[in-house]
Amino acid sequence: MVEVARHAPGNFCWIHLATTDAAAAKAFYGQLLGWTYSDAPAGPDMVYTMAQKDGKNVAGLYEMDAGMREKGIPPHWESFIAVTDADAATAQARAAGGTAFEEPFDVFEAGRVAMLADPTGAAFGLWQPKEHMGAQLVYQPGAMGWNELYTHQTAPAARFYAALFGWTSTLERVGPEQEEYTIFKNGEQPVAGMMQIKPEWGEVPPNWSIYLGVDDCDASLQEAVSLGAEVIVPATQESNIRFAFIKDPQGVYLGIAQVLPE
Repeated sequence: MVEVARHAPGNFCWIHLATTDAAAAKAFYGQLLGWTYSDAPAGPDMVYTMAQKDGKNVAGLYEMDAGMREKGIPPHWESFIAVTDADAATAQARAAGGTAFEEPFDVFEAGRVAMLADPTGAAFGLWQPKEHMGAQLVYQPGAMGWNELYTHQTAPAARFYAALFGWTSTLERVGPEQEEYTIFKNGEQPVAGMMQIKPEWGEVPPNWSIYLGVDDCDASLQEAVSLGAEVIVPATQESNIRFAFIKDPQGVYLGIAQVLPE
């Protein structure tokens, strides 16, 4: 169990799901990952749900309102990166070529948040913690395991995140075709990966995607399909990571990943 007392600035600290059917999403992820839930009001006609694993907060979810649906926003997972000052980081992101589509605002006493897009169009959140530090468990089954950027322009993206968070990047070759894969590090800690979107993927917009940890990738993939998920990438192994990519029953894309012994 990897229990977190504090997320270092520049590390991913939280994920949450914007879905079209909160009850169905709870049932799916609860069965797949063993999550339990705690609901709390979050404004008029909105409920924000904390997903927990072993009694620790690991993710959030909420049901999209009519306004979001009318704008054509699809259901999706959102990733948040820890910062010490959301306002300063938003200004810094603009200076580095990013945009803010939600200016910094307070989430009650939990923290201060902003929603940004990098210069290539991939969206992510900033989280300045107050009472809510973010995920209390990471890198274990049932918790956030990895974040991965898919973009058409990897070089400008790498420059942006280096300027904003001080991330360094290392280019590796993965898979049987030795495809380029970038590892981002925050100091000495690997925090994310990046791949270039390929034409054969179709109309995939630049995006940050998440991987959730599982005990057994193959068994979890079979379980996900039985619960109504669609397989996008079948179970695949790279080094000591076995992973798959799926679309949940509400149409949200995500990965599942199992860490195997070295």
